[in-house]
Parts: sequence; structure tokens; C-alpha cells
Amino acid sequence: MFPWLLLVLSVCARPGTGLPPRHMDSLVQILDALESPARGGSPGSVPALARALGVCSTPGCRAVLGEPPEPTPAPAALPPEQWQLLRELLRPEPAAPERGAVLAPDGSTVALGPLLAGLEVGLRLGGGSEGPRDPLPTLRPPLDPLLAVTVAEVLGTSFLLARGGDGAALGPGGCWDDVDDPQNYTLAGPPTLVPDAVANGAMDGVVLGARLAREPAPLSELLRGYYGTGNGSERGRPPSSYRRRDFGALAGPGKLEEELVAMLELLRVLPPTRGLLEGVGPGEVATVARRAAGEFTRRYVECPAIVPRCMWGARPYRGTPSPLTLPLGSVFIHHTLEPGTPCRSFRACARAMRSMQRFHQDTRAWDDIGYSFVVGSDGYLYEGRGWHWVGAHTKGYNTRGFGVGYVGDFSATLPDPDTLALVRDELLPCAVRAGRILQNYTLHGHRQLGRTDCPGNALFQEIQGWPGFQ
Repeated sequence: MFPWLLLVLSVCARPGTGLPPRHMDSLVQILDALESPARGGSPGSVPALARALGVCSTPGCRAVLGEPPEPTPAPAALPPEQWQLLRELLRPEPAAPERGAVLAPDGSTVALGPLLAGLEVGLRLGGGSEGPRDPLPTLRPPLDPLLAVTVAEVLGTSFLLARGGDGAALGPGGCWDDVDDPQNYTLAGPPTLVPDAVANGAMDGVVLGARLAREPAPLSELLRGYYGTGNGSERGRPPSSYRRRDFGALAGPGKLEEELVAMLELLRVLPPTRGLLEGVGPGEVATVARRAAGEFTRRYVECPAIVPRCMWGARPYRGTPSPLTLPLGSVFIHHTLEPGTPCRSFRACARAMRSMQRFHQDTRAWDDIGYSFVVGSDGYLYEGRGWHWVGAHTKGYNTRGFGVGYVGDFSATLPDPDTLALVRDELLPCAVRAGRILQNYTLHGHRQLGRTDCPGNALFQEIQGWPGFQ
């Protein structure tokens, strides 16, 4: 009924085409060329080109940013392979996704549609020589244009369509075929309008759009600074790994819920979407908005991102895994000791995960990496055995709790405060809300349950002040 709603992030393989990888670096290189006068480009040309290729093709977004420009010929600044990649990522095609996605250096997957729409709004709000000069319209009901084009329309529509049913309205995540040359992205389950990549693109669009509204800048420079450069850069934690925190500061639950109501009421009067809200009264709209804002916030703001096994390059499990019976009553804190240095980038943390899995499988003859989850200092958790399978982390207690290991040797020093908070303030409360651990769970250091110095003197002293410690 609404073909523009179909949003499945699955990229068809194109062997032998010679296209650049679907990586954020490729987009930054394209923007460099488009914004460079020396290569025939011009500052501020990107938003119009992006919308001509298909960004902002939904009714609500078009109400905010206007009708798209006429299709454009290939810019002189781009070689054919870059132009083809950009068209495939941004232009709707029957056999391709409506929103293209790329792999960012921090290991997250980002849909470019909401990201670029947010950047255009930020440029318009900020003015300056680099941005479009077209004013944004005044809409009734009033809308925050930044939230409208990034998250409000797709989120409100997804929950509106899912109301009364058993299907999900958010997620899932997915994995790339090759993190060094990403071409194919496959979802881990049935698609929704807001898979994780769209949520990431929307949050980044809000964060970076707000930054541009304060201080206009070339888009290539902005993205390079936010995401870092190089697939698996070793430079350390990039600002993009803080997207959940920064988005939450700009669009708390009350703000997001308010904007969702306004967007749904706007869709009620737009010709392409009137039928979507036929018979849906204001009370039901408010209920949909409340649920959508609450579930989005819980999943993408209050809970941490967990890098799945397929992204860090896990080997298969050996044998048959034993299922856990949830919820569990305990959490056991470890440090890895080896690797002894905290990992601060996606590539370094993925390498550490593979190294630990090889040691656990090949030297200790375990079925898999022992930990349930591993904590990097790059802002992400990494899936080991996960929520549903018995681990090999705390001998005699593996069926009773989850084992969470910090990468590094924390005998004398601590992980940085943000890395500590990733478990204490995000993972554990999120697991309680999701019914994976009991509300009155107990938390222990590994040394309390076995003959070991793990998790190191410094980290053990730290966790004694955490909720649930016994």
C-alpha cells in the first residue's frame, strides 16, 4: 500500500564491479570531491544532490525539506565508480534498499538517508556560506525539523503499522560480509522500518545536524572528525561511539514523544499518508507516540550497543551449546589479563576477541570463547556466548550467571570512567528491564569464586561500590 515504507537493509553482491567498499571512508572521499573547487565541486552542493538521488523521499520529509531537485547528471568531480556507488546508496531502486547503509570505522552500520537529511536541516538552520539558503517551512502542527526528517516519521510510522500486532517495530541488527571490504549487509532477523542501521543514521543525523546548526562546516570535514578514518582505525574511540548518549541529551523521552505526536498529525493531512491514519484518533496517536519513544529510548539510548559475533569474526561454536534458563541471578566481573592492554578501536577489540577465542578453543579446549560478553574501551560490548548459552567463565557457576570480561589487565589501573559505566549504568539495568537478570541480582568478582586474582586488585576494589555487589 505504501511502497515508500519498504526499508530492508540488504545489499546485493556485485562481484567484479570495482566499486569502492560500502564504508564511511568511501562516503567521506566522495564528499571531499564534491566539496572541492579544485576538482570541479562546490561547497554546499551535497544536500541537493543527495535529495535528487532519493534521500528524503517520504511524505513527511518532503514536507519539511521540499520537493527534490530534478535528477542530475554525474558531477565532474566524481569518477564513474564513485558516482555509481553514491547512486546505489542514495537512490531508491526496486531491487535495492530504500536507504543505503555503510560500515563506520567504529564498527557500527549507518543508514545514509536519515544522516544526510539531518545534515541538510543543520546546514539550513545554521546558515553560512557552506549551507543551502532555502528557508525551512513553518508547519502545522509545529515540528522540530531535525527530529522530523531523521527519526520521527519513520519511527512513528513503524509503530503505527505495528500497533495491535505481535511483530517488532524496531531492529534488527545485521552483519557485513567483510569488514575490510564491506559490500553485503544482511539483517539478523525479520526487517522493520527501523533496523539498527536506520536508528544509528537517525541518531547521527540529529547529533551532527545540531552541530552544524551551531557551527556550519564542510560535510567531509565533519564526518571525518566524527567517525574517524580508516576501516578499523587504531586512533582510539571516535565521537560516533557516543551517539546514544549525545542523542539522548538532545531528544529525551519527553521531547521525542512530543515530536512523534506532531509528525503523526502532519501525516494525517498529507495526501499520500491520510489513509494510514484513517480512524486513528488523537488518543491512539498519543499512545503510539508514547510507546515508540519509550521503546526507542530503552533500546538505543539507555542500553549499550553490542557487537555481534559475526562482526568480530568469531569461529563457529564447537559442539552443541547448552541453553541458559533466564533470568539469571548473578553477574561475574573479570578482566582478560591477556590481552593486557585495553582495546580502543573496533579493529583492536575485534582482534582481541579472535585471539581470546583461539586461546580458549585451541589451548584450553573449550567449545567457544568463555565470556558471555567482553567490554572494550572503544564504547562497545562484544558478544561472546551471549544471553542464551552457558559460558565457561566462572567454574562451578556458569549456569547461574553471566560472565563479563573487561579487555586489559586491571591489577593496578582502572578502565576509563565511560568504560566502567558501560556495564554498571547501562548493561546491567538494561538486562534487568529485559528480564535477563533478576532485579535483585548479585554481582561478584571472579576471585570470590575461584583461586584467581581476576578481575585485578584495582577493578575488584571498584566493583565493590556497584549495585548488587556481595
